[in-house]
Order: sequence, then C-alpha cells, then structure tokens
Amino acid sequence: MTQAGLVLEGGGMRGVYTAGVLEYFLEKDLYFPYNIGVSAGACNAVSYLSRQKDRNRKVNIDYIHNPSYLSLRNYIKKRELFGMDFIFDEIPNKLVPFDYEAFYKAEESFEVGTTDCVTGEPVYYNKHQHGKDMLMILRASSSLPFAAPIVEFDQRCLLDGGISDPIPIKRAEEVGFEKNVVILTRNKGYQKKPSRQSWISSRLYKNYPGLLKSMDNRADFYNETLQYIYDQEEQGKVFIIQPSKPLKVGRVERNQNRLTQLFNEGYEDGKNLYTAVMDWIHE
Repeated sequence: MTQAGLVLEGGGMRGVYTAGVLEYFLEKDLYFPYNIGVSAGACNAVSYLSRQKDRNRKVNIDYIHNPSYLSLRNYIKKRELFGMDFIFDEIPNKLVPFDYEAFYKAEESFEVGTTDCVTGEPVYYNKHQHGKDMLMILRASSSLPFAAPIVEFDQRCLLDGGISDPIPIKRAEEVGFEKNVVILTRNKGYQKKPSRQSWISSRLYKNYPGLLKSMDNRADFYNETLQYIYDQEEQGKVFIIQPSKPLKVGRVERNQNRLTQLFNEGYEDGKNLYTAVMDWIHE
C-alpha cells in the first residue's frame, strides 16, 4: 500500500473515466491507505476497494439502457432521473452482487462526502464508523439536485456531495495526507460556469437557505478548488489524472459506445501513468 491519499471527483456518468483508471490500479494491486470521493467517484471507489474486477464497468455501462437505471420514466414516477432503488439496492444485492465482506475487511480507509441541506456544508462519513449504512450514504452523495429527492440520514437532510466539496482535496489534507493522487472527470482548462437554474433552486429548495447558498457559490468554489489542486501539483504534493480532451459524455449520458470509450480512455491513462504515479509516490 502506498503512503498517499486518493481523491475522486464526481460527475455523474463522466465517472466512468474514473472507473477505468481504478480498474487498472486494481489489476496492478495499487491501493491507497486513505480514499475519499463524492457522488460517482465514491461509488466507483467501493468496487475498487472490494477488489471486484470489472464490476464498475458492468454497473455503469451494461445497465445504462435499462429504464430502471436512467430514464424520464423514473422522473415521472419518482421525481428521480436515476433509479436510486435500482442502483443502490437491486444492482448491488441481486444483479451485480457487491462483496460486502471484502469491502469491510479491506484495511484502506474510505470516506464519502455529502452535503447537509440545512447548513450547505459538507458532511463526511467513513467506512469504519458507518460501514453498515454505506449504500445509503452513497445514495445521498449521488443524489443530484433536481434529479433526485433529498435523502434523510443521520438526522440530516442530505444531497450530492459535489455541491459543497466537489473535489475533497482539503479534507484529505485535513486528515493527514499531504500527498494525494487526484482523479478528475474534466479535462485541464475546464472552468465551471455559474448555474442558470438559480430561480428553480430558489423555489424547489426554498426551505434550505444553506443549500441555496452553496449552490449559488458552486462554480466559484469549484474553480478555486481546481486552481488549488494545480498549485499543489506544481509543489509536488498532488498527482493529477484527468481526461486529455473535452468529454463528449454528459452527466446523464446513455450512449453506451461513448461510455465505453471513456472507460477505456481512463483505463489507458491509468496504464500509461502508472509508472509515473509510482515514482511520484516514492519520491
């Protein structure tokens, strides 16, 4: 095991890039003592940490055309684009079984970032204290605004971890990891633009002023975090893995060919950068 942390950005279906990178790391038996992710990044991390080869590809790509996974039908019936019961119950417990035992036995630390709707602040949950509730926590971290209902857990109202801490590098530093591998799901040069949906947010989440504030500041905070990560990279404290060109895959992408191409791109980047990552870790 290396002595660096692993930080995983979310991004909905863009997370298949991360899945590809982690697939190569899994094949090379490369693991990190501390892992943290939000949304899709966190979801991909659990199959990686449970050592289940090819599971992320199956879960993210093989079922994408199933209307229970992602469809307008879901939204009409349950006000959620992604079928959360299907993704966080039927798939892990029946269709593509998740190896709970291997996950819990793995010695690596794992944290999931969520957003408290009342305060608008990030809330982190770790495997050792909340392991039995991990699927519910992942569900909360993956519940995108407008596309999924608020999740009630731990006496809190929770949504997408990417709202309040989209790339949780500072959390990794806070718990003691000065060196971190960061996997991003956007190409270098990308800058998030302010949302044009603030008027919808103000109506839908009018009872959650903290959440509204975080959503209003999301673009600025994201871009500031990116700049911080690039600054840390220059200082040798961060190793960044990210797509080399703008993605054709959207947050709610359903094109299986595009998703497969992005997964393969992540796998090849993991393969091509593996030696450099190992050299950096052992500097």
